[in-house]
Amino acid sequence: MALVSGDGNDGNDGNDGNDGNDGNDGNDGNDGNDGNDGNDGNDDAFILPRIPASAGALIFDGSGRLLIVNPTYKKHWSIPGGIMEANGETPWEGCRREVREEVGLDVTRGRLVAVDFLRPRRTDAGGMRFLFDCGVFEDDELARIILQDEELSEHRLAVTAEALEILSGPLRRRVGAALGTGPGECVYLEDGLAV
Repeated sequence: MALVSGDGNDGNDGNDGNDGNDGNDGNDGNDGNDGNDGNDGNDDAFILPRIPASAGALIFDGSGRLLIVNPTYKKHWSIPGGIMEANGETPWEGCRREVREEVGLDVTRGRLVAVDFLRPRRTDAGGMRFLFDCGVFEDDELARIILQDEELSEHRLAVTAEALEILSGPLRRRVGAALGTGPGECVYLEDGLAV
């Protein structure tokens, strides 16, 4: 079985196909193609999956209330976080960046509390969801929240029972499972359900 990446580049030629160089210096009659196009003639070529990933943050106040945000682009409340960038960004880096962009807070610590695999559906690409407990923030820090206007219309600090009522189903299950973990524990979920 041949290994082929999702973008058709097998990683062997170092050429992304966009530099205009065919590997031919004009002297050796070699067109730069070593015959390895990622498919060894076997019709059972394995294609590496491209799985979207996102990271979110559980941020609390001193009373144990959870920071939730109301996105402008979907109907349910959410938590700060979002899609990781395809440049090699790690889940933790993505979490920190998204929180900074969405609500203007700098998270400096976080404990991974849940990993959730969402199956692709007709209307949703699915993917991996990483959830970090970023701890308690002081009232003066939370008072300086600045929302990313193009994505968020409002925020609030909600007791966990209220937050779980208004979060979307998969996120509700993920946050609920994470809140049930003990110190140092991380839960693995599939479509928001424990395995």
